[in-house]
Amino acid sequence: MADHPRILIDGRAIAQVDAMDRGLSYGDGVFRTLRIADAHPRWWDEHLAKLAEDCARLALDCPDRATLGQDIAKLQPLPAWGALRITVTRGLGPRGYRVPHPQHCMRILACWPTPLDTVPGRGLTLRVCDLRLGRQPALAGVKHLNRLENVLARAEWDDPHIDEGVLLDQDGSVVSGIMGNLFIWRDACLLTPRLNACGVAGVARARLMRLAREAGMRVEAADFDLATLLAADEVMLTNSLTGLRRVARLGDRVWPEPCISPRLVGLLNA
Repeated sequence: MADHPRILIDGRAIAQVDAMDRGLSYGDGVFRTLRIADAHPRWWDEHLAKLAEDCARLALDCPDRATLGQDIAKLQPLPAWGALRITVTRGLGPRGYRVPHPQHCMRILACWPTPLDTVPGRGLTLRVCDLRLGRQPALAGVKHLNRLENVLARAEWDDPHIDEGVLLDQDGSVVSGIMGNLFIWRDACLLTPRLNACGVAGVARARLMRLAREAGMRVEAADFDLATLLAADEVMLTNSLTGLRRVARLGDRVWPEPCISPRLVGLLNA
């Protein structure tokens, strides 16, 4: 059932796109993935704001709140627990890289039922990926459709005991996980990698940084290397589907007990 989502394309219940769509041809578009909890999209306002920001970065026409709200109404009833992906592409265009004018952007909403995580306190096991992310400031932070680096990084292992991979850039700086943003707790500071050259700035990342600051914590975004990550008191990953998860192991480094993550989970889910 989870492999067969309910799909709307431009508000219609169809599941095929035109072969000339620029999202398919060039990865020319953006997307957001939301958690559905108790049959409601979680952090809706924050995701819509980030969708609009990413569309603006690529000069895409972003669907407005009313249109997306109408799409959500057509998808009712939403599953009690699930995932909702909103994709915006630049739509159809002639062959070639030149951006069509005017553009007629296409929106796709896909909804999957997914089970609840039955062991939310379980620590994750990570590995360091061999792939190094390319630096491209023009796309840094944007969740664009070209995610080939993530696909290739995830293809590096098939060990069911490994939950996630750590991505570094070409200079050896820590950037993120393959599917989420990284945080470390060190010297009473919540630290996350700067994303000014590559990586995706997730909604859960921004939400946690804001709420932690409001709670009086010291929060910083900075460049740091793998040695700094390994020396942390605690390492955590965030994304909009799973929230915040603590890391239990990376290679030979083990974090046997949580440090700050239980408090941060409470902040993030408040």
